[in-house]
Amino acid sequence: MSIKLEGNGLWESSRIILPEHKEGYLKLMKDRQRRGKPELDDQEVQLIEQALIESYNSRNAVTVTVFSPFDDTVMTGVVTSINTARREVKLFRGEDDYSWIKLEDIISASVLS
Repeated sequence: MSIKLEGNGLWESSRIILPEHKEGYLKLMKDRQRRGKPELDDQEVQLIEQALIESYNSRNAVTVTVFSPFDDTVMTGVVTSINTARREVKLFRGEDDYSWIKLEDIISASVLS
């Protein structure tokens, strides 16, 4: 492969690539890195729900890993509300900082002691 096609040479050596083409190519490369959501078995789902309920009842902090197609997000906080109709939990992380997290997006949870 030519050195012109490596690194930034792909864009600098060819003057016919429009900025729109470059943006489209970079978006395509990012989309190729997209991951699928892991399948959780019933036992893992029960452990996650148990950790969330324990945090809600005892007001202990819980660490939750939330799935994202590109990289997972790890959040720590206290579960202050559980909405069973929408299957969401409210994770309170500090002064005026909270998130509503869908239960199906949580891939792991553990209560901090």
